[in-house]
Order: sequence, then C-alpha cells, then structure tokens
Amino acid sequence: MSKFQYEPARCVPFRDRAVLERCRRIRAAAITRHPNPDFRIRVVPDAKITRLWLVDMFERIRTAAEAGRPLILITPQPWPDGYRELAGLINRHRVNCKKLHTFNMDEYANEKGETAPETWPAGFLYSMLNNFYRRLDPKLRPPRRQVQGPTHRNIRDYGKMIADLGGADCCYSGPGWTGHLAFIEPDAPEFRGGLAAWKKMGPRLVTLSPFTIAQNSLHAAFGMSGDLAAVPPQAATIGPAEVIAARFRFDMHAITVGGSRVSWQRLMTRLCLHGPVTPKLPQSILQTLRTDVYVSESIAADIEPDYDGGY
Repeated sequence: MSKFQYEPARCVPFRDRAVLERCRRIRAAAITRHPNPDFRIRVVPDAKITRLWLVDMFERIRTAAEAGRPLILITPQPWPDGYRELAGLINRHRVNCKKLHTFNMDEYANEKGETAPETWPAGFLYSMLNNFYRRLDPKLRPPRRQVQGPTHRNIRDYGKMIADLGGADCCYSGPGWTGHLAFIEPDAPEFRGGLAAWKKMGPRLVTLSPFTIAQNSLHAAFGMSGDLAAVPPQAATIGPAEVIAARFRFDMHAITVGGSRVSWQRLMTRLCLHGPVTPKLPQSILQTLRTDVYVSESIAADIEPDYDGGY
C-alpha cells in the first residue's frame, strides 16, 4: 500500500505530526496508563459514565450539606437530563442546598461580546436555572444569587467571585473538538501566550474556534443539523487559573454522534490525556493536576481506518 504525505490543514490548532501519530496508535488497553498517579484514568461502560458524574455531584452536595459547610462547584453545560435527575435526588433525599454555590464555566456571546440573557433557551445559564435550580424544592434551594454564570457584566470579576468563596471544591469538565476546557480555545487570540503565562489567565470573552462552532451545531439546542450560522461567534469563559485553583477535578470523555460509534472525541481524548501539556491542547493541563478521568468504552476504542466505509 502506498503512502501519501501531507501536513495538517493550517486551521488545525494542534499540528505536531509525530505526537498525532503516536496518540492515534494508543490502544484501548493502554489508555489508562499515565505517569502521574494523581491523574487517574478509568474506562467505564457507556451506559454508566454519566451516572458516575451524577453520583459524584450528588455526594459532594450531600456531604457538604450534612457538614454544614459551603460547597463551590464549577459546572459544565448543557446537561439537561443529568441536572434534572440531580435535582430529583436532592428533593427525594431532602438535601439542604442553602450553602451550595454553582458557577457555570461558560456562556455564549454575540459578535459585540454581549452574553446571552438567562432567558435564551439555548443559553447555558438558562439550562442550569430551568433544569436544576427551579426543579429544586424551594425549601432546599440556595439563594438565586448563588447560581452564577459568566456574563459581559461580571466577566472581569468572575474569577474573584469564585476565589472570594475560597475557590472551587470541584471543576467538572470534558474536552471539546479542539481540546478546549470550557471555552478556553487553543486558537483564540484572547488566550495567546506561553504555558507559564497562560496558566495564570482568568475569565474573559473569547472568539470561538470554527471547530467548536461545528461541534456545537450538532447540539440539540441548535437542531442537530450542522447549522453553523445558528451558533454564536463568541463566549464568556473561565480561564486556566480557575481550573488549576480548584481543589479537585472530574473529567468525562463520552461524546459520540447520536449514540453511534462515530465520535470527534476519540482522538482528542488521547491527545489531551497523553499528548504534551500545552495551550494548544487546553485540557492537557489536567495531566499535571489531581483529576479523576472517566473515558467511555466507545471513546477508548481503538482508532482504525475503515477503507470500505463512507460518510
């Protein structure tokens, strides 16, 4: 079989061909091996992975409530089914959430840098309020001011808002198609800088990667139809500093297209878990931190070309 050599397209954020080839070859059986013992990777059945996230959130909320201490979580969106079930568990077990503080990690913004209002159905704060907060029994709910998302009004203070509470107890995450964590994009001009400076960067308004726009055009809120023009061009997001400052991190890799074996995440998972620690792969920073990583069997599956297949 002949070979055909070429460079990755210039629009691809991470372009190191040697690393790409090495990560493509990582087999499912080897994906959990990592030199940092605090970076714990587990492969779990597809049907169980979101349950682990749900249980982790619930137990943190319940344990903190029983101890009478505040709990500060950095929360990803959207996850409607999961947050509805979480609210149901809290109501069923009568968990007092008066000291719970949640900070959404990101929010969409328009070309002027104006973030989506909390009443916009495709927005992340809308999702959190309607699928979690408003489903909690009013006797158990935290005050509304304790459920926050980044906006163009608070973005300069958003990191301080978290830090003033003592920092996040846990940051929940999962990699995007670019390797982004929240909307910390590898090709955003707003996050340009070397690793040392980048690690200190806090919340800001950013330009979304074309790959992120393509990824999100497949989300249910935008019709799952590849409607690139439906996805806003910018976003407000936390920075690497908030991720690093969290006391713990929970990372999940489980996205396939419509429940099929097709996934844009399979290679990016390998790059983020086993590639270099670099702003070009924002999620890779987790390799240096205490993190529990859960990879579904579908995402851990070996990467193998199928030359008889098509689209």
